[in-house]
Amino acid sequence: MTATTGTTTGTRHLPRPALRRGAWLVSALFWSVLAVVEGVHHGWPAVALALTFLVLPDLTFLVALDEAPRMAKGQLPPRAVPYYNAMHRALVPLTLAVACAALPPHWPAAFAAPCGWLAHISYDRVLGYGLRTKEGFQRG
Repeated sequence: MTATTGTTTGTRHLPRPALRRGAWLVSALFWSVLAVVEGVHHGWPAVALALTFLVLPDLTFLVALDEAPRMAKGQLPPRAVPYYNAMHRALVPLTLAVACAALPPHWPAAFAAPCGWLAHISYDRVLGYGLRTKEGFQRG
């Protein structure tokens, strides 16, 4: 295997970032389909929850909107980074999705919220957006 081309005896391997983005795309489509199914099955409350949580993670920049004009291009204000990173980790919405699926359904439409949230996180990863450094820049 050569270090520059990533090939072994004539076969090509996909680079790791392409595989990772492909996996995130599958995840994004899966959670999007589930959110739509929940909306069809449970009506407008589920649609509203899915759409709210599809947008909500990116509203964390509002925490430090007053600092935004002083930031470099692509930089999130450092004060907003903990909120942004917390809303862009999949563990919390995955836990909520499992809880909604495992617990008795008190409000069946609630499952749409983690579906929308996980779809958002997955689409961000597909597009190359991930967690931020404490200074507010994309992690490499």
